Amino acid sequence: MAAAERITDRIVYHGEGPCWSQQWGGLRFVDMVAGDVLTLTPAGEVTRRHYGDVAAIVRPRTGGGAVVAVERGFVLEDADGTLSQLPELWGADAGLRMNEGGCDPDGRFYAGSMAYEQSGGAGQGRGSVFRLDPDGSVSTVLTGVTISNGLGFSPDGTLAYYNDTPTGRTDVFDYDREGGLANRRPFAQVNDSSGANNPDGLCVDAEGGVWTALFGGSAVRRYAPDGTLDAVVEVGARQVTACTFGGADLDELFITTSRENLADDDDPAAGSLFRHVPGVRGLPVLPFAG
Repeated sequence: MAAAERITDRIVYHGEGPCWSQQWGGLRFVDMVAGDVLTLTPAGEVTRRHYGDVAAIVRPRTGGGAVVAVERGFVLEDADGTLSQLPELWGADAGLRMNEGGCDPDGRFYAGSMAYEQSGGAGQGRGSVFRLDPDGSVSTVLTGVTISNGLGFSPDGTLAYYNDTPTGRTDVFDYDREGGLANRRPFAQVNDSSGANNPDGLCVDAEGGVWTALFGGSAVRRYAPDGTLDAVVEVGARQVTACTFGGADLDELFITTSRENLADDDDPAAGSLFRHVPGVRGLPVLPFAG
């Protein structure tokens, strides 16, 4: 069992969605309920930009700039920094917000929703997964989810891995351009009777291993392509939210954490960014083609 290195102070309340892109010159991740996207440069400097009430997930665009899932839809950032808000997908009274997502090998951007209120099963099945196509059209590709998290694709692009956190497992879909996400089935059972190892964000490495962040479990786990557990990275904060590969050689694993619902003196490192060099490389980010 290895341990990740803490590389920042407590800089976010609810860190999520890390993504490395060479065109950004570093790592971006979100402070979700603050509505901010942060950039960590190779020199260790951190900047932030505000996108709305929520900034759930960010990915680069092939022509420069970025696409960001915000509370009830999407914002496009042009290469010059100009922001364009796309039409909202639901009304302000729905009690829902966007959460995690990513892009597919064909340049389409996905983001899943969840209910703000989750206690007592109030959010059960209220979420959906939306797909933004390069032409600006939006479709619903998955319904009945609760806390939509983590979307990553196998090295050959034929499999997609996905976490709906309360299920306690990572699922896998078959994928192709025409059929989209199909034949959903269990890939790895992540949680157990402890109830602490809740699967959150995920990423996939160049060997097909699936890395899943454990919210409440103080760790990131790697599952081999056959779904067996073969590595654990300890993280010095309980609420581990997501992970991604970055660095010039894509050999560094960056890990986000959260202070959500914690007292100020509880879990002092929560809200920090962590880093680990696991001995395997990641895959280049899949960009949005719009």
